[in-house]
Amino acid sequence: MRASPSTARAINDRLALQHLQQDGPLTATQLKKLTGLSRPTVADLVERLQDAGLVHVVGETGADRRGPNARLYGIVADRALLAGLDVRTDSVSVVVADLLGVTLAEATLPIGTETAEDNAVEQAVALLATTARSAGSAPLHSVGIGAPGLIDPVTGELRDSSGLPSWHRSLVRVLQERLPATVLVENETNLAAVAEHRVGAARGSDTFVLLWLGHGVGAAVMLDGKLRRGASGGAGEIGFLPVPGTGGRPSAVNCDGGFHSLTGSVSLCELAAAHGIGVPADGQEPGAAAAVRAALAGEGDCEGFLDAAADRIAVGAASVTAVLDPGLLLLSGEVGHAGGAALAARVEERLATMSPLRTGVRAALLGGTAVRQGALLAAREAAQDALFAPRG
Repeated sequence: MRASPSTARAINDRLALQHLQQDGPLTATQLKKLTGLSRPTVADLVERLQDAGLVHVVGETGADRRGPNARLYGIVADRALLAGLDVRTDSVSVVVADLLGVTLAEATLPIGTETAEDNAVEQAVALLATTARSAGSAPLHSVGIGAPGLIDPVTGELRDSSGLPSWHRSLVRVLQERLPATVLVENETNLAAVAEHRVGAARGSDTFVLLWLGHGVGAAVMLDGKLRRGASGGAGEIGFLPVPGTGGRPSAVNCDGGFHSLTGSVSLCELAAAHGIGVPADGQEPGAAAAVRAALAGEGDCEGFLDAAADRIAVGAASVTAVLDPGLLLLSGEVGHAGGAALAARVEERLATMSPLRTGVRAALLGGTAVRQGALLAAREAAQDALFAPRG
């Protein structure tokens, strides 16, 4: 059945807007080439998008060309604001951008472990409000939030999780109640994978696993370009994976004895100490990340520590590759970022001896900004659906 004229116009408009976001600004001729639409159809949709306030002329192309065919059209990026939040156990980080994803303002606020729940929530809400105001006068349209813990795949809500601050769940609820904006929440590791897929180390790879190594451990699974969350939202809870060498087994409520006990920050710090590598008590990053940086700088038995750490990481990675055969494994989180290419190469070498499935191992590129960037991408997609849907 053929689409109605109004449906066809909406489809064409959406296609043109996608190209303008990804490749713009563009001339009408360039839009014709990218969309495959006829010249009259492109002329009509450009006029329609201008009338809707979605597109405007931003300049001309070529010094020797003038007139309608030389006009460059671009998205009206300041129509609304987007925000991405990275909610950690001890801090909140915010980035505010326009509809093209250009960063306009950003800020980070530490939140002490002794801070009362209500105070923590109010501090985080105030940080978002202040940062948005500093970005401009446009309304805040969509907010993406990355947080540790499980996200219910049915309701989209952050579940209660032992060991995580209670203000995390309260923050999401308060923002949803107070803001006229769309508020979305997603697991932090999943958002890091989304960001690495779009603009980071996994760009061009639609199937990969991101292994998060920080205070805790986790994984995000991207198969055929789609994030896989699992039936209960728990895909990638690799910290609970039973592995040899831990002296115990994990339980339904505690990942001690699982992969977490091999590669969590506490265990890697203990491993570093055994190899003569000290960890500053007042460091600005998790102790394990500091230990990895110290080892790469040559402190203590650096080779022994890095080899032992790579052995531990490869144990869990081998289980993942045996089940999913992703072809690519990214090492992310504070430890993955600190280890960089040197640690990734060690893990890849060991993984090759444990599995017949060839798996490349790379260090993630986006570092500490990955979660915020993923949250911003989620907010941008939500805004696209709402704002860039011209009425036929």
